[in-house]
Amino acid sequence: MSAANKLSASQEDYMEAIFHIIAGKKVARARDIATQLKVSRASVTEALKILAKKSLIHYAPYEVITMTDKGRLAAQDVVQRHKALKDFFINILAVDEALADLAACRVEHAAPPEIIRRLAALMDFLENSGPGGQKLLQDFGRSLT
Repeated sequence: MSAANKLSASQEDYMEAIFHIIAGKKVARARDIATQLKVSRASVTEALKILAKKSLIHYAPYEVITMTDKGRLAAQDVVQRHKALKDFFINILAVDEALADLAACRVEHAAPPEIIRRLAALMDFLENSGPGGQKLLQDFGRSLT
C-alpha cells in the first residue's frame, strides 16, 4: 500500500469491523459498524468517506457497505495480524482471551509485519515440535503462576 493509501490504526479498526460484519451478514451498515466499534454514527460516516476515497469500500449514504477487492486484502491483512498476535498471547504467553484480544488490537497497528510473522513462526515451531515443545510451553505456563 502506498504512503497515500496507508491506513491509520483507526482506519484499520474500521476495515476489520467491516470485514467481520460482512462475514456474518454479507453486507455492513453504518449502524452495525457504530455498534461494533462503540463510536457515533457521525464518526462512522466520516471514516467511511475516507475509506471510499481510498477505494477500499463501496459507500453511499443510507446504502449498504461492501468492500472492494483492494479493501478485502487490506482487511484480511489486519485480521490475520490480529489473529496471529491473539493466538501468540493466549497459546504462548498464557494470557486470558479478553486481555489477549485487547493487546492484539493495540499491537497489530504498531508492530512491523516481520515481527508478527516471526512471532507466528515461533508459535508454530513450539506447537509443532513434538513433546519437547509442548513441555516447554507447559513449563513456561506453570512458571507464570
